[in-house]
Amino acid sequence: MKFINLLKKELLELLNKQMILGLAVTLVILMLVGNIMKTTIDEAVNTTYTINLLDNDNTETTAELIDRIEKSGAKIKFMNDNTGEEVKGDAYSKILGDNGVENFVIIPKGFTEAYENGEKPQINSISRMKSASTMSNISNTNSSAIAIIEACITEMLAEKNGITGEQLEFINAPIQVNENTVVDNNSAPVSSDSVMNKLMMQSMILPIVVFVLIMMTSQMLISAIANEKIDKTLETLLSAPVSRTAVIGAKMLSAAIVALINAVVYMLGFSKFVTGATDSISSEMENSAVTSILSVEDAMSQLGLSLGIGDYVLIGLQLFLTIMICLSISLILGAMVNDTKSSQSVIMPILMFAMVPYIISMITDVNALPMVFRIIVYAIPFTHTFSAMSNLMFGNTTLFFGGLIYQTVVFALCMFFALRLFKSDKIFTISLNFGQKSKYKKGSKKNSSAGE
Repeated sequence: MKFINLLKKELLELLNKQMILGLAVTLVILMLVGNIMKTTIDEAVNTTYTINLLDNDNTETTAELIDRIEKSGAKIKFMNDNTGEEVKGDAYSKILGDNGVENFVIIPKGFTEAYENGEKPQINSISRMKSASTMSNISNTNSSAIAIIEACITEMLAEKNGITGEQLEFINAPIQVNENTVVDNNSAPVSSDSVMNKLMMQSMILPIVVFVLIMMTSQMLISAIANEKIDKTLETLLSAPVSRTAVIGAKMLSAAIVALINAVVYMLGFSKFVTGATDSISSEMENSAVTSILSVEDAMSQLGLSLGIGDYVLIGLQLFLTIMICLSISLILGAMVNDTKSSQSVIMPILMFAMVPYIISMITDVNALPMVFRIIVYAIPFTHTFSAMSNLMFGNTTLFFGGLIYQTVVFALCMFFALRLFKSDKIFTISLNFGQKSKYKKGSKKNSSAGE
């Protein structure tokens, strides 16, 4: 009963209004950004493409070209040119502004003459750049327009030279590629690039959530312990008629519960964010010729890359062990803090150890590193959680369960030292203020001097 009361006390202290409001705001922001990215990418991959066109040659040939462009499924928006001069330089910006567009294509004078003489006709592409943001410029180029125009001109040249549509199709695609992807003993008729893109979408969330949880749980418990030590409430709590093991257990369990709540919220938020950013691209890939034989989801299932409920339970167990390791280390570090500034900086060792596997998991596969570096990276207990999903997907069960055992051992060792620290009187005197005496030591020294 005493443990339950302690747990309630710790939970009420951690689950405050500020934290709940922060989680709600974070979830709303991630969902909002995800929707914005989805809208932007939808515009970029929209199958009905609009070409902003300025025809300065105005001949029967360019009229035929425009007709072919419209028959290909693209829309033509003709630009108004009120500059009254040859379109170049400063006139580009005026045309963009007058027509309310961010890009357009010019068919210059002399286009038909070059075409008739067997020379390469020129077209001019103008695009406005407003910032360095990828998302703001993704649909702000003429790359798709140029590709459509080139295809239409190729058809016109083929007909002019007596090449049939079937011959042109054969020239443009002289070989038929049947792509197959192999994972262990399984294979599927699908592009490896398609599978890799899907895996990147799925595995992008876990490393971010793990890193955020490591940062939040560590800071949360270190600050809680440090504040209790500074306010002297820790002395009162540890001198109460309840075992110190129960006190530590209540603190860790409450922090773990709060961490898991954070994990669920961030997982939902990042899932919405990544889904919004990748849904349109994923749909476009699945409708392409490369993946028309087999959908990416079916291919991943056939390759054995789909995770079941049991796999997600194992990943959740490893995530929970990671949180508990963070909390046990945070107990020790929090006990060594004597002021608020130190509580903010003492978290750096944990963040640095989490940063290494986080960056590596976003760049490459840990198992692809040279053996020496692989051992060093896997010695960091957090690495096993960052690579958990990949190890389970690709059948590296020995690595996964070995990491699970290793994390359990690390957690047991950290808890052993944390318990020894909290069960001794060093908890009131230990300090990380190098070169300075702890204020607790100073206080005890003053009291002894006053007694004399």
